[in-house]
Amino acid sequence: MDTVVYILLALTSLVGVAFIVERAWALRWNKVVPHEVAASLEACETPGDLEALRAVCRQKPSPLGRLLLMASDRLNWTKADNVDALQTAARHEIVRLERGLVVLEIIVGIAPLLGLVGTIAGMMNVFSEVGQTGLNDAAHFAAGIAFILRATLFGLLIAIPSLIAWNYYSKKVEVLAAEMEALCDAFIRRQYAGQGR
Repeated sequence: MDTVVYILLALTSLVGVAFIVERAWALRWNKVVPHEVAASLEACETPGDLEALRAVCRQKPSPLGRLLLMASDRLNWTKADNVDALQTAARHEIVRLERGLVVLEIIVGIAPLLGLVGTIAGMMNVFSEVGQTGLNDAAHFAAGIAFILRATLFGLLIAIPSLIAWNYYSKKVEVLAAEMEALCDAFIRRQYAGQGR
């Protein structure tokens, strides 16, 4: 049972580290809201600038770029329809940004429970040995207690970094979503200025 608990804890740890690294790579600011796209958006005031913005969005694929391309494709729609379509697309982009965070949330819950399973298994072994041999073998008793403490410690050492990463990445997705919303809103306002639709 000891080996099974350690294997499960090791697998949980590996999955947690993999998702922490993957989300760190995927949620880089310049990957989601590239500076070049934001700068081109700021300079976009004429139809010629719009084509330059579209070219930059294609060159630098990103969630913001995809949203701007979609909104610029629908400039012949009414403003309300374009905004509705943009909001729907933005929700899809945010779901893509949140991908993997649920795994970290599960690890936060499951790692301490696996540690608790190790604790219970260790206590069962210790008390079983004490029941058979008494307290004559202090070394065996100490080894059982050490396993109990190690299992609990490993469970917590896996859960704590996963909890920190989950909270950090959740907040980062919120900040990125707010930035994309502000930039897309500015784009829509500028494109529909004076059209009254």
